[in-house]
Amino acid sequence: MTAIPAAKAAARTGAAVPLCFAVALLEGYDIQAIGVAAPKLIPALGLSPGEAGIAFGGGMAGLVVGALIGGWLADRMGRKLLLAAAVAMFGLATLATMVAADYPSLLAARLATGLGLGVAMPVLVAIALEVAGPAKRTRTVTAMFCGMPAGGASAALFAAFAFDHFDWRSIFLVGGVLPLLLLPALIFLMPETRGAKPAAAAPPEGGVATLFGGGRALVTLLLWLTFGLTLLVLYLLLNWLPSLVTARGLPATAGAQAAMAFNLASVAGALALGRIVDRVGARAPVAMAYLGLLAAMLGLALSQALIPILFCAAAAGFCLLGAQYSLYGVTPMYYPAASRGLATGASVAVGRLGSIAGPLVAGQLLGAGFTAGGVAAAMAPVVVVAGLAATLMTLKASLHER
Repeated sequence: MTAIPAAKAAARTGAAVPLCFAVALLEGYDIQAIGVAAPKLIPALGLSPGEAGIAFGGGMAGLVVGALIGGWLADRMGRKLLLAAAVAMFGLATLATMVAADYPSLLAARLATGLGLGVAMPVLVAIALEVAGPAKRTRTVTAMFCGMPAGGASAALFAAFAFDHFDWRSIFLVGGVLPLLLLPALIFLMPETRGAKPAAAAPPEGGVATLFGGGRALVTLLLWLTFGLTLLVLYLLLNWLPSLVTARGLPATAGAQAAMAFNLASVAGALALGRIVDRVGARAPVAMAYLGLLAAMLGLALSQALIPILFCAAAAGFCLLGAQYSLYGVTPMYYPAASRGLATGASVAVGRLGSIAGPLVAGQLLGAGFTAGGVAAAMAPVVVVAGLAATLMTLKASLHER
């Protein structure tokens, strides 16, 4: 008689990672959608360049705030309810983006979308860690986060085929409806992974104590530095890689091929490094990933022909996303179990500050007269500092096992 409930519980736990992957895919779709819709959206709403920049940046600003809120709430309430609320929020806000008629309404919609996306991210990490056994933590988190580049690629493909036949609003219609359609599965199939704590379990610490108490101050600062600089390089490449390729005199198709090579290799890198980190620990694989990223950036700076550029773009995606997603899987374990949501949310928020800075840095460098190769070469010191910070962090930190 007890086998049926146990089987149902196992099935629900098995559904957790695919559902988290689906949410991550929808997040990646939404983040990319605003960029690919921009050439049609900006003139349709009559936005100035400054208004467009603020409105698009509003989504990232909302994501930073949402990650902090989501991390704090994830330590204090059920994961399933919080994730469902976040998905509903960014789904409805994406539909609001579709019907925005002017700058104020677009800005409000993007802020709300970012809040929902931000709340969801630390909850996804918490669920993936809790359903995975100790031997599969990192590979589970990296597999789940692979949904984000897959979602970004889906948005670009949708725009490429649909914008010739439908209005720019169609991309937001899809991006708003799909999260709402996913809600029943989240409510009825997603397990509640945060069970009742034993009476002797410690409550979540306060924000400062979580991040800087218990000898964790250096680890936290190194972690934030790593995430901020890594996402700076990541979003610089996501936004500017095609332009940097075509600036070499290559056709626009070459820029698209480089972006595709970067994204496809990033999925392979995340899955491969996730498995390696689970087997041998984070220290050596993460350090090697940053060394590989440094070589790839220098290769992009020096390469002029298409084939070497594609190889270097793929190597950069493999190493960059492999290191980033592996750290998402490892670093929550450096904090007490009751406070990992806040620690993850703070790391996501700081990383997103780097994602905002990346495109701005590229624009400033190009405006100052840097060549395409010069922009790539300028990222080499950033990669070195990020790699050293990550390596020192893994040397200093100790895991808090559940």
